[in-house]
Amino acid sequence: MIRALLLLCLMALPVRAQDAATGETIVAGLSQNFVSITTDFTGSEILIYGAVKRETPVPEGSPLEVIITVQGPSGPLTVRRKERRFGIWMNTDSVTISRAPSFYAIASSAPMDKALSETENLRHQITIPRAIRAVGIAAEAADAPNFINALVRLRREQADYSLAEDTVELLESTLFRADVALPANLTEGEYKVRLFITRDGAIVDAHEQVITVHKAGLERWLHNLAHQQPLVYGLLSLLLAVVAGWGASAAFGLLRR
Repeated sequence: MIRALLLLCLMALPVRAQDAATGETIVAGLSQNFVSITTDFTGSEILIYGAVKRETPVPEGSPLEVIITVQGPSGPLTVRRKERRFGIWMNTDSVTISRAPSFYAIASSAPMDKALSETENLRHQITIPRAIRAVGIAAEAADAPNFINALVRLRREQADYSLAEDTVELLESTLFRADVALPANLTEGEYKVRLFITRDGAIVDAHEQVITVHKAGLERWLHNLAHQQPLVYGLLSLLLAVVAGWGASAAFGLLRR
């Protein structure tokens, strides 16, 4: 057991020495760490900015690249396929995805295939397909990967998933900034912001921050009422429907006169 631990320590030494040799670390900030969802919320935009701190001059050779991801709360979901049978559309096959982000945005200073190797992508789960965890779906459907592709396509159309290559502004391999748009249909929770700097597709350093998205005002009151007192919420909804129906009927009656 002791020999195994010593061997692991020795194997880790070259990695730490390499990191120390590069001496490049991320110093970053956000324009806002809290987003409030109100009745008139139409979306928001987050400015992500930072710099690369180094003890030595900029290394020569391959250029530095920056990758930024913003990931919303993740959860399980079921993806179903609809087919036209007997003249009607109906759900047929389905797969259960164990974890998929409600929101995922990527911004990079270069094309992803240039800025990131597949090995690093697999290790850190950076690209959109890697951020989706779908273990065992091959046993649920013969063409299971098509379900994931359909999920990504639909969420891209809804602006929940996005890939913006060559949009991170990088100056003198030191200063960088990017703007990430948050849509109006945000899920409440913590949004993880990850920043990576890479050379030759290998990650040199990584940094992580959190944006908290929460409901406020009337949205918060309705949300709490629906979850904490569902009976009262249902009765109020019914009352509002009755009042709205009566008001519409009275208005049409006045117009007929």
